Amino acid sequence: MMIRDLLQNDLILEEITATDKLGVIREFAGFLKSRGRVENEDELVRALVDRESLGSTGIGGGVAIPHGKLKSITDMIVVFGRSSSGVDFQSLDGKPVYLFFLLLTPHDQPGEHLKMLARISRILKNQVLRENLRQASQRQELQRLIFEEDRKYPQPHAELLK
Repeated sequence: MMIRDLLQNDLILEEITATDKLGVIREFAGFLKSRGRVENEDELVRALVDRESLGSTGIGGGVAIPHGKLKSITDMIVVFGRSSSGVDFQSLDGKPVYLFFLLLTPHDQPGEHLKMLARISRILKNQVLRENLRQASQRQELQRLIFEEDRKYPQPHAELLK
């Protein structure tokens, strides 16, 4: 599965307004509830806060990938969000986070969760992409940039399916 298979246009949050980690998590939960993707905001907040208690998902370079597993969803969800001003997300490098990918998977899909987490991490290693995402002005441009980078990495084992 590739990012473009999951990141729909209505799952891009162009400007995160929260100023701290818990605020970002709550903003994502409200965003997903408002789009009918999750029913229980509190369950989502708890899952993400529990995961953050194990160690920050702020991986450095201005990036965080909060993630969790939920019993109440049946399909994987990927959301992208951006903060122009940056958020103290207790990132590993101690610097503010500007770019967020939220990953949620059904509780019974740990393998798929890890594969998508690795895929998101891989594309975000590209510093030019990170800079372009910070500068992009519209949701469609954000999505296009992410999809272009995602295309650079073929789906694992896709060649075996031909």
